[in-house]
Amino acid sequence: MIKMDYLEKLEHYMTSGDMKFEFDNGTEEKRFDILEFLEKLMDVAEIADEYATKLIFKEGILDQLAGGGSGE
Repeated sequence: MIKMDYLEKLEHYMTSGDMKFEFDNGTEEKRFDILEFLEKLMDVAEIADEYATKLIFKEGILDQLAGGGSGE
């Protein structure tokens, strides 16, 4: 399910100016779609942040990476 290439394409779409161009030159419907997409992306990013924190700190991964803990 992890698709790094999709995230990299999305990153390029945003940083290259393509998204801004589409927003600036798009119809009202296209601009709405872009804003709706970004809102959903921010929601997903918030979930990813929470999940990463749980994986790293709550599961003891940080301790295991540091050589401590009982992950042996």
